[in-house]
Amino acid sequence: MTAVAVTPRVTRPARGCPGVDTHGPVVVISAGIGAGHDGAAAEITRRLRAAGHAVERHDFLDLLPAGWGAAIRGTYARQLAVAPASWGWLLDTMGRPRATDAASALSAAAAARRMLAAIPPAATAIVSTYPLAGQALGRLRLAGRLGTPSIAFTTDPWVHPLCVAPGMDLHLAPNAHATGRIRRGYGLRAATVSPVVDPRFRPARDAADVLAGRRRHGLPPAERLVLVVAGSGGVGDIGTAVRDIRGATEAIPVVVCGHNHRLRRRLAAAGQVVTLGWVDDMPSLLRSVDAVVHNAGGLTSLEAMTSGVPVISYRCLPGHGVGNAAVLRRIGLSAWPQSRDGLAAALRAALHGDLRQRQRRAYRRLVQARDAADLICEAAAPLAVSVAGRRPVATGVAG
Repeated sequence: MTAVAVTPRVTRPARGCPGVDTHGPVVVISAGIGAGHDGAAAEITRRLRAAGHAVERHDFLDLLPAGWGAAIRGTYARQLAVAPASWGWLLDTMGRPRATDAASALSAAAAARRMLAAIPPAATAIVSTYPLAGQALGRLRLAGRLGTPSIAFTTDPWVHPLCVAPGMDLHLAPNAHATGRIRRGYGLRAATVSPVVDPRFRPARDAADVLAGRRRHGLPPAERLVLVVAGSGGVGDIGTAVRDIRGATEAIPVVVCGHNHRLRRRLAAAGQVVTLGWVDDMPSLLRSVDAVVHNAGGLTSLEAMTSGVPVISYRCLPGHGVGNAAVLRRIGLSAWPQSRDGLAAALRAALHGDLRQRQRRAYRRLVQARDAADLICEAAAPLAVSVAGRRPVATGVAG
């Protein structure tokens, strides 16, 4: 199998899949755990459908034995809310080769029957945006039980070993640093994609555009605003982050608490902060603020960058939060202060200095990569299965 040629260019809509049987759907498998995996899956689905392809969506947790999915969702939410340090410990443990292999084998054994039943024989490609789904698919490919070309999409800037699945035909990564790690560290086929973000996320056109967003969300019309995001569950040390922002700048913190109603009540009672619950219109909210402070480095951070808003990592969650912050700082997409004084300096650079321009230059390099939908089609084209049935396809190594 030859490597995918990755030619730098500006993002554009997917063109279609020459040579692929367009009567068969692309199957996208995500997981409703956090918002990032589903967000990426939704945008990939939108782009493929816009190019004329049928798409079927599945939640990997629903493909597990009865009760497993709910248990995984609940444990993940409680762990981040009550004992986030244990989440970092768990990810470190799962990054060890034996543990990664065990998790991969368990995922494949648990999901294989329902996963194979959910994939139509005529499917042209399978895309996973959730690591355990990718592990299961990779094992099915290596075992010759699945002939459909399969692509793993990495949602985080940082690459955890569970996100890398031998047997998958292609890994798509959100930056060149992650792509290089998959290629050099694991010897697998990988390509960098431009940001997989809904096109509604864009920079504000003018002051009137900003004001309209502030009115929509009930925000002060003339104040400096720093948006604080902490995932759909509002997890992490948000209270301390808010106090540090208030002590470091004249800007007003605006906190998206998501489904965490207790956090919203606690912050509102403390005062000097605007609290929001679940926000359905994140594009207009991001255009309304002057900077974003995050602790996880997930989908909302990428949406903020796409909206032209400076991004700061602060008091990051153990595990993926810290890993993402390190990569985002390395590639110039987010500052990562380690103290309140450092936060004050980063906020000054964001609100009054050149942080916005520096991050925009880094972001422009990011959008020169290929479109994810195009690469999915190209990966499927030489390996496409006819409507008559599947055939095993050997996987290869690319540099």
